Amino acid sequence: MTTKQKGNGASRRQFLTGAAAAGAGAVAAATAKAAGPDPLITEMQDWASSTGAGVDASPYGLPIEFESDVVRRNVEWLTADTISSINFTPIHALDGTITPQGCAFERHHSGAIELRKEDFRLMINGLVDQELVFTYEDLERFPRENRIYFCECAANSGMEWAGAQLNGAQFTHGMIHNMEYSGVSLRTLLNEAGVKPEGKWVYVEGADASSNGRSIPIEKALDDCLVAFKANGEALRMEHGYPARLVVPGWEGNMWVKWLRRFEVTEVAVESREETSKYTDTLEDGTSRKWTWEMDAKSVITAPSPQAPIKHGSGPLVITGLAWSGRGAITGVDVTIDGGKTWQKARLGAPGQSKAMTRFYLDIDWTGEEMLLQSRARDETGYIQPTKDQLREVRGLNSIYHNNGIQTWWVNANGEAENVEIS
Repeated sequence: MTTKQKGNGASRRQFLTGAAAAGAGAVAAATAKAAGPDPLITEMQDWASSTGAGVDASPYGLPIEFESDVVRRNVEWLTADTISSINFTPIHALDGTITPQGCAFERHHSGAIELRKEDFRLMINGLVDQELVFTYEDLERFPRENRIYFCECAANSGMEWAGAQLNGAQFTHGMIHNMEYSGVSLRTLLNEAGVKPEGKWVYVEGADASSNGRSIPIEKALDDCLVAFKANGEALRMEHGYPARLVVPGWEGNMWVKWLRRFEVTEVAVESREETSKYTDTLEDGTSRKWTWEMDAKSVITAPSPQAPIKHGSGPLVITGLAWSGRGAITGVDVTIDGGKTWQKARLGAPGQSKAMTRFYLDIDWTGEEMLLQSRARDETGYIQPTKDQLREVRGLNSIYHNNGIQTWWVNANGEAENVEIS
């Protein structure tokens, strides 16, 4: 622990002690106003003067109305129609690492479909010893696995390539969610069918009208891919591929095909629309690189941020954010409040898990000065999150996908934050 951090800790303890003595909680603004009795403490309130809702008031629990602003949001001008568009996770309003299904980002190419379990069929064909068709009930009988992974759209932060564009962590980095998936290993299903020696790829296809499909190398398919039918302990939501979707840990979200219909084992990649005209990276000279599946280490400060300004004035401040890497586990995150002149080691909420989100915190005493907030992640391979300038030196300005550059928020003396770019 640095000397500065020790000082911050002492100051925080003094502040909290003073706040408790004033009877106003640990908020600077409230402490300043605590000159007399607080009616919220001394007077009977409505919620304590009558009975509340019964246990059957909401058979499926819903968020309380006071949190009604914590919802997915669309960017209207992003696509011509919401049938083929994206809804962004409100990462600025969440804590921990697990994303609730109800506000986890969604991406559709022809709209979310309603497919009953009874009508679900999953075929395995192509270069296999025996072509098979599974029902939903068949999948439930195979050995179960539970894994926590992040799913990130390759275009997450893509609009920021040319400079600061969208004013909010939800919009710059919200094409991502992190959930616990339950299902069957794809390896188990492929082994059931028997992959022939010449089978080098697996083409996975969805049942929606777009027939969204991607080619996956057989090595990845036999490694950690999962056919999932539960997320965070409950059935998948319609928008997340109910009744079953593919989970491709650490790789771009477009490969996580929803409403699964078919796995075809092939000798070569199919070269579908989603891996030719889309999801390739155009370089400065006009050429494109392909098969850029893996999501590199990335992080973002979620608060303070444009949608989560500082409201309590000066004093103890919790800076927090998320970090993740498709290469493995996050091993550390550094945070700067002065635009990269000095960096401090953030505290990880828990040890990093492979290909899953990690929450980080930095506790400081804020005196009302302007800040340039940035975070920089590193993973178990030694990879360090680059600046945007470093990315542009390699890929130019034509890219859309795989922007994992360092994000900057400018925080003014009023605690309001804005998306800016300094490197």
